[in-house]
Amino acid sequence: MDIFSVITLLGGLAFFLYGMNVMSSGLEKLAGGKLEIILKKMTSNKFKSLLLGMGITIAIQSSSALTVMLVGLVNSGIMELSQTIGVLMGSNIGTTLTAWILSLSGIEGDNPFLRMLKPESFSPIIALIGVIMIMTAKHNRTKDIGKIMVGFSVLMTGMTLMSGAVSPLADSPQFSHILTAFRNPIMGVLVGAVFTGVIQSSAASVGILQALSLTGQVTYGMAIPIIMGQNIGTCVTALLSSIGVNRSAKRVACVHICFNCIGTLIILPVFYGLYWLLDFSFVASSIDPAGVALVHTIFNIVTTAMLLPFTKLLEKLAYTLVRDSKKEKEAKEKHAMLDERLLATPAVAIEVCHGVTIEMGELSKKTMELAIRMLFQYDKSIEEQIEENENRIDKYEDKLNAYLVRISKHSISSKDNRTVSKMLHCIGNFERIGDHAVNIMESAHELHEKGLHFSGDAAKELRTLCDALLETLDLAFQAFEKDDLAIAHQVEPLEEVIDTLNLELKNRHIKRLQNEECTVELGYIYQDLLTNIERISDHCSNIAGVLIEIDEKQNIHKYLYKLKETDETFQESYHEYLNHYYLELGQPSLDEVIDA
Repeated sequence: MDIFSVITLLGGLAFFLYGMNVMSSGLEKLAGGKLEIILKKMTSNKFKSLLLGMGITIAIQSSSALTVMLVGLVNSGIMELSQTIGVLMGSNIGTTLTAWILSLSGIEGDNPFLRMLKPESFSPIIALIGVIMIMTAKHNRTKDIGKIMVGFSVLMTGMTLMSGAVSPLADSPQFSHILTAFRNPIMGVLVGAVFTGVIQSSAASVGILQALSLTGQVTYGMAIPIIMGQNIGTCVTALLSSIGVNRSAKRVACVHICFNCIGTLIILPVFYGLYWLLDFSFVASSIDPAGVALVHTIFNIVTTAMLLPFTKLLEKLAYTLVRDSKKEKEAKEKHAMLDERLLATPAVAIEVCHGVTIEMGELSKKTMELAIRMLFQYDKSIEEQIEENENRIDKYEDKLNAYLVRISKHSISSKDNRTVSKMLHCIGNFERIGDHAVNIMESAHELHEKGLHFSGDAAKELRTLCDALLETLDLAFQAFEKDDLAIAHQVEPLEEVIDTLNLELKNRHIKRLQNEECTVELGYIYQDLLTNIERISDHCSNIAGVLIEIDEKQNIHKYLYKLKETDETFQESYHEYLNHYYLELGQPSLDEVIDA
């Protein structure tokens, strides 16, 4: 084996790792934000968690990516440590599928069907189909499938290159001499753990072992400890991802390490104890790629079966090893949910962002309700709460904007891209609603400080307008939360009603001023309130409009103009809302005016 063989081996490893990365990221994009939703819903018991971990790892072809995702979700407070243990165990079983796919390289025979199963035969075909899909597809989903196929082909090409590079070792006496060191099980475990930890991919290290097995020089006795060590080495990724997170998230990495270490510490002595008693003949036999995959699978299944009944003890062990300090308090603020580790899986990060944006919207709506309550019943404690809420809303905006911009730099699906666009537009509107709530609160404060009171008619009119505003705000928030265009279409007619009512109330206010039923000072406050209410309704219209514009691909300004002029449903909704609120004001309904 010369220098060119070493270069080929390293190149093959590079192809393997790059192909795995492309394939995993493509599968994650296809899965979308469903991963986070499924993770939260299906971890109610350990068996569901186990199946879920297997399923997601098979789907995204990366147990490391799933582990990092779990660390991020626990650090965000979305999941509890107990919910992740079964998922981690399942991911260890799910990752063995990769080894079985790689074992196809060991198939031998001249039969055309057998030859077609070999990676060097089917990889070029899959790559060709994938490239055609990428170049010709109009939809991002189809392109993602193409990228997955190309990534798989690159991965298998890397495996073929590695196998070819190490094939001369079969006749090398120096290589046989080096392998004698691996007959020591402890050395095998250490080498497997260190090598896997360095390249941070158990699939790649198992692939290299499978490539070496094709030389015929690697026995079962050598491979078994190495495979156990590879399972320990894959924990390095989780360990690195736990740096800088809260203690709950550190415990996820701790459980992962304990699971694999305990499995090795129990199974390795038991296996060699039985070997000493029963003298297994296969231990000295040469192992092939399928044998490596089989050992990898058996070890993970046996470890899981052995430790699954003791998940509570594993959890207690994690709490014992990673203790809470007396002074430390876990960060509970909601914006801490935006964990940077989730950026490794953009679809999950987007789903988490959507949940945080909904919380921001709820806080804006609640703050507005408090501000309106203050207009009619002043309370100093409510004033303090509004100011505190507004500060939190500002923090939400800063955190979400920065986080979403970082997500948008990743390659994400068209659906996720639309979701990010909606959030970026709506966050600003939610923040402005919070600002206007403070403006209304300040008007209420001024009325209280100066001992001013609106007349009975003015107060009644203002309450009616505020009721219409709260209904508009509720509809806009529901439209965003549920991503419901039908609700979004109801916002604009009601916003137009608020504009009409606003004009009507201004005219009535002018009459009261002319009749000296209202003071100029009260008039200024009244005008400020009407202006703030009108602008809040505009922000509600913006939120609904963004949903319509992005999902229906319409220019919202042209759409709204056309809607108001020609759409019968819009006119019917507008008349219905207007009649309702006119009745509240004691004004003749539109129908009565038309009849008269």
